[in-house]
This record gives sequence, structure tokens and C-alpha cells, in this order.
Amino acid sequence: MFLYTFIFMAYHSSRWIPRHQRLKFQIVNAVFTALVLVPQFYVMGRPKSSRYCRQPLLNNLSASIAFSFIASGFAVIFTLIDPVPQSLWASYHVFGLLSFGHGVCTAILTLTAAACAKTTPELYYMSLILTVASVFSTGFFMVRGGLWLTNRLPVTE
Repeated sequence: MFLYTFIFMAYHSSRWIPRHQRLKFQIVNAVFTALVLVPQFYVMGRPKSSRYCRQPLLNNLSASIAFSFIASGFAVIFTLIDPVPQSLWASYHVFGLLSFGHGVCTAILTLTAAACAKTTPELYYMSLILTVASVFSTGFFMVRGGLWLTNRLPVTE
């Protein structure tokens, strides 16, 4: 779910910048994408990450890398296009649901893989970081959704 938050923050941050200067914002996008992808590739490339772990944490990390590439594409598109077409918003929200599902799977796999902390420590701790990021971003969107609902509901007295 943290990748959904990454796209959300990129979109809303870029709206503060005038249209003709948003291309410069892509440098910031590239830096944040690198901050997300480089540690994942580093952990994937470590020799200890290929050791046996009862839970499929390496497969989960591969899925996270794939989601990260998709999220970086959404972030680039959302910061450059104004207005964003409705179909793109719909695909973004579908991505959010998939990202939420991936976050739940990551949390379950991480919580049941405590023994992997000894055999594949980098992979386990990366999975733990992804779980914490997913939990915080899910909480952020739950609070945001609750505030949105309270503002949308009519006040009756």
C-alpha cells in the first residue's frame, strides 16, 4: 500500500508547481523511485537471500519490485498529465487495491517467517520494512477515507 501512497504524494506535490515547470519535478520522482527500488534490488542480489526460507519472501520481494516499477510509471504519468483522465484514475485505484492485497500478504508472510531472520536476515528485514510501510500507509488512507466520509455526509439536525 505504500506504493499507492507514493503515487498519491507525487500527484499532490506536483500540483503545487506550475504546469510548465512540472518536468523538473521528475528529478524528485526519480530520486524517490531510486530510494524505493535500490534497496530492494540490493537485497535481491545478496547471496544470503537465495538461502532456504520456509516462507516465499523472495517471491514477495519480486512482486514488490514489479509493483514499484508500475508505481513509478503512475507517478510520472500523474505528474505530467493535467487533467488526469478518468480511466487512469480507475486503473490507479485498482492498483491501490492490488497494492493493499500485496501489503496484507507481505504482513502475513513476515509475521509467519520469524525463523527466516536467522537464515535470510536481509530478506526478512526488508520484508519487515515493507510491512511497516504498508501498515502506516494503510492507516493514512483509513484516516483520510474517514475524514472524506465525514465531510461528504449531510448534517441533519
